[in-house]
Amino acid sequence: MRNQTQSDRICIATLRSLSIDAVEKARSGHPGTPMGAAGTAYCLWQYFLRYDPDDPEWPNRDRFVLSAGHASALLYSLLYLTEVRATGPHYQEADRQAVTLDDLKSFRQAGSRCTGHPEYGWTSGVETTTGPLGQGAAVSVGMAIAGCWLAATYNRPGFDLFDHNVYSLCSDGDVMEGISSEAASLAGHLQLSNLCWVYDDNRITIEGSTQLTFTEDVAARFTGYGWNVARVSDANDLTQLTRAYETFRATRDRPTLIIVRSHIGYGSPHKQDTREAHGEPLGPEEARLAKEFYGCDPDKQFHVPDGVREHFRAYFGNRGRAAHAAWNQLFTAYRLQYRDQAAEIECMQARGMPQHWDRDLHPFPPDVKGLATRESSGKVLNAIAQHVTWLLGGAADLAPSTKTELKGAFYGDFQAPVTPDNPERSYRGRNLHFGLREHAMCAIANGMSLSKLRPYAASFLVFTDYCRAALRLSAMMEIPIIYIWTHDSISLGEDGPTHQPVAHLASLRASPGMLVLRPADANEVVEAWRMIMRQKERPVCLILTRQAVPTLDRSKYAPASGVSRGAYVLADTPHGKPDVLLLGTGSEVSLCVTAYEQLQSEGINARVISMPSWELFEHQSQEYRDSVLPPDILARVAVEEASIFGWERYAGNSGTILGMRCFGLSAPGAIVADHFGFTPERVVAAAKEQIVRHAAR
Repeated sequence: MRNQTQSDRICIATLRSLSIDAVEKARSGHPGTPMGAAGTAYCLWQYFLRYDPDDPEWPNRDRFVLSAGHASALLYSLLYLTEVRATGPHYQEADRQAVTLDDLKSFRQAGSRCTGHPEYGWTSGVETTTGPLGQGAAVSVGMAIAGCWLAATYNRPGFDLFDHNVYSLCSDGDVMEGISSEAASLAGHLQLSNLCWVYDDNRITIEGSTQLTFTEDVAARFTGYGWNVARVSDANDLTQLTRAYETFRATRDRPTLIIVRSHIGYGSPHKQDTREAHGEPLGPEEARLAKEFYGCDPDKQFHVPDGVREHFRAYFGNRGRAAHAAWNQLFTAYRLQYRDQAAEIECMQARGMPQHWDRDLHPFPPDVKGLATRESSGKVLNAIAQHVTWLLGGAADLAPSTKTELKGAFYGDFQAPVTPDNPERSYRGRNLHFGLREHAMCAIANGMSLSKLRPYAASFLVFTDYCRAALRLSAMMEIPIIYIWTHDSISLGEDGPTHQPVAHLASLRASPGMLVLRPADANEVVEAWRMIMRQKERPVCLILTRQAVPTLDRSKYAPASGVSRGAYVLADTPHGKPDVLLLGTGSEVSLCVTAYEQLQSEGINARVISMPSWELFEHQSQEYRDSVLPPDILARVAVEEASIFGWERYAGNSGTILGMRCFGLSAPGAIVADHFGFTPERVVAAAKEQIVRHAAR
């Protein structure tokens, strides 16, 4: 057992005083949790966390996720004192620390590496963006899943390349959030023994004591999930903390929750254990008194006593550097014996793609009856998965409906390890079963992607309502998650308006950094997947139909490769410039094509524009966009079985938008479409009305 030394005491006090000073100087922030949880975090980092400060992206490092993102001052103080180096394109200076003392002094200010809540990519050492409570905890489950999959897939006898642990520091709010319950339930089922949540039980939230709203037995709840539960009665007791962390490391059959009783604002004589310590500066006098309690000089700000950084270097730094050096030697030997597997690991870590990954992507033949885009997507997904071995994922209990199951004996299900009763179970499986946990599923996918796997997550489009916070963080972190949303419109039919998405496409398109693709037929699906797999810094939402749509004859219409430009001329008048433009996405493109043929037969010149991705189209040159949507042609009809919001950008203020202005209807899909006017006849009529309207101007 570890007893607290004088050096430990000084280091912990320094973490607290730096956090206090950062918040005081910013006049904004959350000092209470860093003050209360400093000992908990210090013991973990200094004596257990396996992490090379010279390379914060080493693949086999332990992960530390600050799910309690409001305690960011504590994380930044740790990164500064442990001398974690800066990496990545966001740092312009060579050979600097991830967090400097000047960064701490500019906490929460524009341009600082010490943002209000931790931001992945901006500050090295931040494993994931946190702040919305519960997200970090759920992301850590994805990281633990990734660790188990990597170990099962690539480790060989004598070559334990992947054996890292994942720690997440959670607050009362994290444990309250529903996403944490979803994620913890799945983690317990999967027996993720490499996962440890450290629950900082300070019993205070913004409104006051947790007795106001949160009186459940958390330990009993997690025991019911199948977790090992350890308790620490005092967050300042390194002996108890050491015992708890060692218990986690010795546990091989389940995740661990360590409940650490702490005091928010510890050491503040007038604010400890009050809500005032949570989200506002202590104030100059209270800060002085707290520093005096810790034994720090109350007249010094951002002071680091002699020996503190050296003490971190001697334990945290030396342990991590030695572990990384040993791993590098191991990987060198591994590469000689397992060349193909080593190449996969290196390609994966670089977010690259194997050579000829798309060699089995073939065109679909023309077919008037066609097939649902979810069906063609399932075929394409399986063709790609044969060559991209780290492409894996699943659905929220909807894989048979979303067509996202990887088929074949060599794929299998990701489940807890083999037992006598379940000889086929393995962490090597690539089909994940998330259960009815849409929100956790998306956050878990974030964690898997942050571990450099290529995950996909699937459900019905309407259920993205459950997923918003995790989707938003995917876009903020610029990580290439693949989201597959099927049953994409009112044409799903009988399930009715509760399941028929209306506003969902518009809301996804409104998210900065999110790439939305709604392909029109099987061949656009193929090209959409080509775009998806090339993404390295952007999540994608692939929007797919339940119902069959015609596979267009590409010898008659433009090739589907136009998908790469977001919008393209699918069918055009053979005689001069068009009289009217017909714009559509997804299943409505075939309506536009049918209407186009009717208009052509009547001598009316029309153009059909397939617009699978507004985002890609907006990134094209103005010249290209004008060639697709000539500014002088104002007669326009846009068709989409979704909210009309946003379509005026392309249809113009005087164009016609055939879309949804209400919720749907429970009836067979064809009847629903007819009821709301999504028919070739209605498109033809709207086109003629547009021509007349603009001819009169």
